Amino acid sequence: MKLGARMLKTGLAVAISLYIATMAGLPSPIFAGIAAVFAIQPSIYRSLQSILEQIQANIIGALTAIIVVITLGNDPFVIGFTTVLVIGICMKLQMNETTMLLAAVAVIAIMETTEMEFITFAFMRFSSLSLGILAAFVVNLFFLPPKYETKLFQRIDRTTSDILQWLRVTTRHLSDEPALKGEIARIQDEIRYIDQTYLLYSEERTYLKKNKYAKARKLIVFRQLIATTKKSFDVLKAFYQLDEKIESIPKNFQDVLVEELDKVIHSHEKLILSSMGRIRKGHKETLRLIYEPDFIKLVETLIHVYQEEEEERLIFLPLASQLMEYHRELKHLLRLLKSYQQYHQSEQFKITR
Repeated sequence: MKLGARMLKTGLAVAISLYIATMAGLPSPIFAGIAAVFAIQPSIYRSLQSILEQIQANIIGALTAIIVVITLGNDPFVIGFTTVLVIGICMKLQMNETTMLLAAVAVIAIMETTEMEFITFAFMRFSSLSLGILAAFVVNLFFLPPKYETKLFQRIDRTTSDILQWLRVTTRHLSDEPALKGEIARIQDEIRYIDQTYLLYSEERTYLKKNKYAKARKLIVFRQLIATTKKSFDVLKAFYQLDEKIESIPKNFQDVLVEELDKVIHSHEKLILSSMGRIRKGHKETLRLIYEPDFIKLVETLIHVYQEEEEERLIFLPLASQLMEYHRELKHLLRLLKSYQQYHQSEQFKITR
């Protein structure tokens, strides 16, 4: 089992909140730990964004619970009704689901039967929950800050490598169909994770003007890297869907198809390596050119096969279209990388393998 940074931060926030609540003599410090679990966020920006909302939800839950207990008591049915009421208020204020759950916890914690003076008891429970929220915020801020740039590029690099390897294997009819089917499902999950990581990275804030420009350009490059990876995946899926039919057509078309695809794959690999700073800057081909596939030759070969054999072979024409779109995305990536390296020559993406 691999422990992620968020799991470790959750455990630390719970431990800190329980320890402080116990030292402060708050009753039922367990509620501070529960609040800490709800308050942990995946990024510093989301932590800053959510702390006010969570404190607001805690106040709404506490005040509503106090008013209801004073007016109607704390019968289980009344507690249930109050929970529904507070969740409705939070929904009206467009709070997220986690914040609504925290407000519901505040209601249940405060409306519990107690022999203490009720207002004092409610204040202590409110303090416990607020302590948990603040402990989670501090841990989010200072402990294991997320490195989404590194994670994002590592995922893009790894997923792209997997796709390109499967493309090479599939076009040479060496792939195992059940294995490839499983890999396609896995890669789809990886791409969804990449999209989520990109969103978290885009939310991170920079405060220096110079860093803002660099971050904005990196976001554009990352977006295009992801778009190019997705397009290579579309090509892989197209080959997978036509794999058996491709084996039945003449070898000359297969050879041309493999030859032109290899050019696109090689260009993609070179651009990835260049973005990682692994191609020396003085190299004559560094970001100056990418291989230009001969799509006219590919289409003409396919039409020739169709005319000679008088069979329905134009179903393979979308493959040529997919390759053209893939190549277009690569050319756009090339332009963006040139621009980025022009303005930020001393800065590379933060990559570690």
